[in-house]
Amino acid sequence: MLTSKISAKPLIAIMGPTASGKSALALKLALELKGEILSVDSALIYRHLDIGTAKPSLEELQKVPHHLIDILEPEIPFSAGQFCTQALNCIQEIETRSHLPLLVGGTMLYFKSLFYGLSDLPPASAELRHSIEVEAAEYGWAALHDRLKQYDPEAAARINPNDPQRIQRALEIYYLSGQTQSALFQDPKTAAIQHSHRILCLALIPEDRALLHQQIQARFDTMLAKGFIEEVEILKQRPGLHTDLPSMRAVGYRQAWAYLDGEYAYATMREKAIVATRQLAKRQLTWLRSWPGLHCFDPNDQNCLTQIRACIQDFLVNTLPKCG
Repeated sequence: MLTSKISAKPLIAIMGPTASGKSALALKLALELKGEILSVDSALIYRHLDIGTAKPSLEELQKVPHHLIDILEPEIPFSAGQFCTQALNCIQEIETRSHLPLLVGGTMLYFKSLFYGLSDLPPASAELRHSIEVEAAEYGWAALHDRLKQYDPEAAARINPNDPQRIQRALEIYYLSGQTQSALFQDPKTAAIQHSHRILCLALIPEDRALLHQQIQARFDTMLAKGFIEEVEILKQRPGLHTDLPSMRAVGYRQAWAYLDGEYAYATMREKAIVATRQLAKRQLTWLRSWPGLHCFDPNDQNCLTQIRACIQDFLVNTLPKCG
C-alpha cells in the first residue's frame, strides 16, 4: 500500500496512447492512494458511447469515483474550454474530500489546456466557416489540410487530414487573427492549473510499437464481439445525430457508421477502424515526445507497476517540482 503526505494540492496525470493500459493502472492506483479518477477523454464524456470507447464497467465505476464520464448526449459538441471549467470544478470537489485527483486519458489537447491555460482565441465565425465548407466541398479536406501546412505546419502535424472540424477551426483562427493556432496556444491567457498544483505526469509508452498495434487490433476485435456494430446501429436512429458531430468522429464510430451506410464491407470497416486507431496512437505519442517533465514507463515491462509506485511515492513524500 502506498502512503502519502498530501498537503499542497498534488495531482497525478496518467497519459499514454490508446490501448496502453491507462484505465487499468488508474483504477489500481486510485484504490491504493485514496484517489478519484477524472477522465481526460473527449469520447467518454458522451452517453451511449460505451463499447467503442472502452468505457469503464459498472463494477469499475462503483469501485472508484469517476468524473466527466457520461455527462453529455452525443448530439452536443464539447470544447477544451468547457472541459477545463468542469475539470477544475471536479478537482476542487475531490480535494474537499481529501482525496487525490488522478487525471487519466489520451486527449492531449485537454491536458495541455488544463495544465497550461487556454489561449485568447477568436470566436467562431459562421460566415467564414460556411466559406471554408464550400471550399472543402469543391477541393476536399485533404487540400485544405495541405493549405494549413503552409500557414501552420505545427498544427497541421497535429491534425489528422480526415478531421474536418479541426482543420476548419485552425484555418478560421488564422484567417480571423492573422496568427497561427500554434502561436496562440503558446501564449495562453487563462489561468493554468500548473500554478496552483504540483503535477506528476506519468506516461505509459510501449517500447514495442508492434505489440501496441497488436493490442489495438485485439481490443477492436473484442469491441466487435461485444456488439459494437449494434451500438452504432442504435445511435444512427437518433434524429439529431450525424457524422459531422465530434462524438461520431471518434475512431471506430465513423467507420462503423460508414459500414452501416453501405460505403464498404465489414472487413474493410474493421481494417479502417484499426488503422485509424493506430494513427490516433501515433498522434498521441507525438504530443508526448515533447511533453515537459514526463515520467515514462513501458507497460509491458514486468517491473512497470513497481517503478510507477516508487515514482509516485517520491513525488508525494518529497514534493517534486511541477510538470513544466
